[in-house]
Amino acid sequence: MTSQLRRIGIFYDGTYFARVSNYYMYQHERQARISIEGLHNFVRERVSEIESVDKRFCQVVDAHYFRGRLSAKQAQENDSLYRERQFDDVLIREGVTMHLLPLSTHAGDMQEKGVDVWFALESYELATLKRFDISVLITGDGDFVPLVRKLNTLGTRVMLLAWDFEYQDQQGIRRVTRASQGLINEVTYPVMMSTEIDDRSKSRSPLINQLFIPKAREVMPPSTATPVTPLPTGQSSGQGVIDNFNSERGFGFIRPDDGSANLFFHFSSVSPELMESGVVPGIAVTFQRTMGDRGPVAVDIEAK
Repeated sequence: MTSQLRRIGIFYDGTYFARVSNYYMYQHERQARISIEGLHNFVRERVSEIESVDKRFCQVVDAHYFRGRLSAKQAQENDSLYRERQFDDVLIREGVTMHLLPLSTHAGDMQEKGVDVWFALESYELATLKRFDISVLITGDGDFVPLVRKLNTLGTRVMLLAWDFEYQDQQGIRRVTRASQGLINEVTYPVMMSTEIDDRSKSRSPLINQLFIPKAREVMPPSTATPVTPLPTGQSSGQGVIDNFNSERGFGFIRPDDGSANLFFHFSSVSPELMESGVVPGIAVTFQRTMGDRGPVAVDIEAK
């Protein structure tokens, strides 16, 4: 008798997944990050449904995450080292193997080189060696169409988890993410996660809601990970200008007028009016200094 077991391998395009998670954290009404655990459970449920097999027989036997990475020194200078380690802990806890390549610099920009090739080669090799029944690709890149065709020759069914979304960033630039139609057409089981999540008939579905990390468990920058304590009265108010703001990551720095060190701030500390008009370098602001776990930070930020 043919075994009912469905062996599932999951492969993350890390840059794509980070973009999706940031969208739901900073632009979507959910205001929460995607849960790795919830995503794996969703995959098992969907495979069980599509292939008419009890969920107990649908098991994620392998998961791999591919992305370029800053050096430790660069990450520390970018105030992202702690946050990266937190996410590493999440991947390790969920049994996801990390494949990281150093980012390279080109014309002053940090770029990934070779990650997509590694993703494709590793996905195909593991499907060959471990004979996955289903390979799940979390990406939207049409460059992976040849990979899908190769996996099909092995008899491996391919599930695609992809998102379509758009938003306007703080500089007023329209940002659009669309999954490749060619990739959607090529896979066995295309699943448009943006449609699943925004389906109003599923707004109370535990399967959909578990895709997001509860607020108490959000992975945040260290200066916003714990409650802050106000400094003594007379030392809390300040004025300055926005030095920089990373809308994708949701944090930035203020250069105080008094010449003191730049202050970290999180997007949640910016007034709605200032967020709407745009948080851009050079904007004059007023703020309150408070003490975070790594020193002073700025909150209650308003346009001057």
